[in-house]
Amino acid sequence: MQVVLVPHRLSKYLDKTNFSRRNLKAPAQPGAFACATIGTMKSCLRCHQSFEITDSDRSFYSELDVPEPTQCPQCREIRRLIWRNERTLYKRKCDATGKEIISVFHNDAPFPVYDNEYWYGDGWSALEYGRAYDFSRPFFEQFQELMHAVPQLSRSAINNQNCNYVNQCGWCKDCYLIFEADGNRSCMYGNNIYDSNDCMDCLHITKCELSYECIDCRNCFNLKFSQDCKSCSDSWFLKNCINCTNCFGCVNLRNKQYYIMNKPYSKEEYENIMAKIPRATIQDIEKLRLQFAEHVKTFPQKYIHGVQNEDSSGDYLNNTQRCTDCYDVFDSQDCRYVFNSRNCKMVHDMTVFGAAQGAQFCYEVHEIGDSVQKIKFSDQIWGGCAEITYSKLCMQSSKNLFGCVGLKKAQYCILNKQYTKDEWEALVPQIIEAMKNEGTWGEFFPHTMSPFAYNETVAQEYYPLEKEAAVAAGYGWRDPDAQEFRPATAELPKTIQEANDAILNEVFKCTECGKNYRLIAAELSFYKRAALPVPERCHNCRHRHRQSFRNPRTLYARACDKCSTAIQTTYAPSRLEPIYCEKCYLEAVD
Repeated sequence: MQVVLVPHRLSKYLDKTNFSRRNLKAPAQPGAFACATIGTMKSCLRCHQSFEITDSDRSFYSELDVPEPTQCPQCREIRRLIWRNERTLYKRKCDATGKEIISVFHNDAPFPVYDNEYWYGDGWSALEYGRAYDFSRPFFEQFQELMHAVPQLSRSAINNQNCNYVNQCGWCKDCYLIFEADGNRSCMYGNNIYDSNDCMDCLHITKCELSYECIDCRNCFNLKFSQDCKSCSDSWFLKNCINCTNCFGCVNLRNKQYYIMNKPYSKEEYENIMAKIPRATIQDIEKLRLQFAEHVKTFPQKYIHGVQNEDSSGDYLNNTQRCTDCYDVFDSQDCRYVFNSRNCKMVHDMTVFGAAQGAQFCYEVHEIGDSVQKIKFSDQIWGGCAEITYSKLCMQSSKNLFGCVGLKKAQYCILNKQYTKDEWEALVPQIIEAMKNEGTWGEFFPHTMSPFAYNETVAQEYYPLEKEAAVAAGYGWRDPDAQEFRPATAELPKTIQEANDAILNEVFKCTECGKNYRLIAAELSFYKRAALPVPERCHNCRHRHRQSFRNPRTLYARACDKCSTAIQTTYAPSRLEPIYCEKCYLEAVD
């Protein structure tokens, strides 16, 4: 596990809307990484901090025929994140069928919400909501009216079986409260889970099985409380280990077996020691966490999480070339300010997706992918779409759309109204010119148009705000339901041996946030098989705790603590563990 927690928070809040900066030529914090490419400095219209426009940026904007941004990269990221509700689910009725559904939209949403099956069906058409463009009114005013009229998809979930309480999830079976996940079986309480089976309380794992409280792990089996590991099994509390089996409390090991706190033992010695380590209660586990954290501090860490990256900066990168200031990006080239995406080429300012077929030549977009091209200023566009601008929830090979919502297999539409090719090509430039005169062309949707409250969205995870600050900045806010904060009906069992099926009828109270939570049968079965205590935090607080173990999206200029080579890293200078360049790190691991 990572040792020194660097919480995802804003370091200061100025003028009610001023967030701290990342990657500035003149950094707001000493030591923050400054872009290497010389460019022009601009002042962000949102937070008033300086940010840089490089020559390569200008080349990209020229290629896509868009103006330079008026907001800094971080404010642009937040503006997209407030359109993404991953983890906040509500019970409500489908506005088409009347049946009870699970949705990311509260009952008070200003638009109809349809169950997924009905939304994708042939019982309605978004073209029915088409309207002519009115040049006497602002574009965003007309687009918002259309967005509030067209039915929205209850949640992003496709091709799942017995997975009612999931979101941003596809091709999963028998899963519960997992988010941003694909191809899983019997997984619970996790985010960014892919092709995994029987895993619980994990974050950013791929092809894992029977794993618990793991972060950024791949191809692991029966692994617990571990981070940044590959091909490890039957182990507890590992950090940066590869191909290790039957290890406990180890860091930076390769191809090892029967190690405890980085010391080798015989099989018999290992088993005898492990039998004496208390792990039955929450208090036992927390004590082990703290001991392991102190142990990790003494070991060097590689400056970046990831492998096979060329001329790239950011963190959690794999197989990238010329990707600048990108995070959680894989198999991508020539990107900048891209987050949680894969298979992207020539994309700037994108948050989430890409998919197997990827995205190309896109700018200022959220949740787009699966073979899309030239998507600009849009939200939820996927499935072979191209040449789409200022649109939302359009898919299935739609092309040449401007200001549209909910269209499938459509072409040459404006505000959902059908046009001929010649009419469309004549009218769109006129609308763009009108938007330029309004001063609204070339930016993502205004934050005031987001269908979610700030604290419902992923923005609250990476840039958390208190209610007063969020409201002062112009964001929506949703107060918690008092009904979810009632007294517990029973005390948690101290050990899993004390738990029986009657516990499934009880309501517990999170020791961190006070919110109520319950257990499900599959969850209790997992704890029993793994001999783990029942957690005393709700699933959201457990998720926040895991998130805090990952490095924040802030780059710092540092020197390798061994050879003094200049590095750009998300490990802040205040961190206690040694940070090495890749060469020195590879020489140091055992």
